[in-house]
Amino acid sequence: MLVEILLLLAGLALVVFGADYLVEGASAIARRFGLSEFIIGLTIVGMGTSAPEMVVSFIGAAGGNADISVGNVVGSNIFNTLLILGLTGILLPIAVTADNRKKDIPMNIITTALLIILGFKHTILGIGTDGLTRVDGVILLVLFVLYMWQSFKNGSGEEEKADDSKSLKLGWAILMIAGGFAALIFGGNLFVDSATEIARLLGVSDKFIAITILAGGTSLPELATCVTAAAKKKGQLALGNIIGSNIFNVLLILGGSALIHPLSFEDISYVDMGVLLVSALVLWTSCLVGKKNVLDRLDGVFLVLIWLAYMAYLIVNL
Repeated sequence: MLVEILLLLAGLALVVFGADYLVEGASAIARRFGLSEFIIGLTIVGMGTSAPEMVVSFIGAAGGNADISVGNVVGSNIFNTLLILGLTGILLPIAVTADNRKKDIPMNIITTALLIILGFKHTILGIGTDGLTRVDGVILLVLFVLYMWQSFKNGSGEEEKADDSKSLKLGWAILMIAGGFAALIFGGNLFVDSATEIARLLGVSDKFIAITILAGGTSLPELATCVTAAAKKKGQLALGNIIGSNIFNVLLILGGSALIHPLSFEDISYVDMGVLLVSALVLWTSCLVGKKNVLDRLDGVFLVLIWLAYMAYLIVNL
């Protein structure tokens, strides 16, 4: 087990290193092309940091293991919103723009609700079976394409345009992004593989591994990126990264996984999906209570406490 622990630590170091380069390169691109840092976080960074989830879920779907595909995405989105955004809010209160309130956060809620309806359509609507069919996969993929098109169409923003006098050269910024992504993905894979092997040696179930260790491990890029963004006072990039990753995970990753192989929700509980929906709703309500239009430190603490309660529930019900 010593080898696995050393690989886990090496993977973590690569993730932290890659996140720093990714944030710097992405911010430079945003300044150069007049895109808001939120849009860069939502699209380029959000999709890039979700690459580990995509790999794990697609491999799980190809192997007919729905527990891995669905559990990884559900767990990752819960981890992203409750723990990562909670910790980020504690480190740096994040201003929430009008577009965030009116479009991006509601889209996260709609995407989550749609996943629940499609995944439990027999239970909720009395049709088909509980799970995602290939038709459901097509629906999710079409919505993903439409959302990305709309995001880039309206991608220029004034809320965080920065002085580009100190901006990196375009070629160097692209290299930093590419190198950051490579370190994130390779480091994330090292972490996931070693953590999964340790968990299997301890004899826990596939669902528990998927919804906790795999979800947390594949969300390490988001964690490192958001913490780094907070340290650099780039709160909109961090918020965009989380919302983009969540939407990407459901629409593209589960949509693509369902196309590869229909996904059963048999082993996904109502509690799991309920916490997923609550995490999306709490992100919205945090903009309306306390300090309005700010995800402040109190909101961050509340998000982290919900995550801790959910982890306690999973451990008690192993």
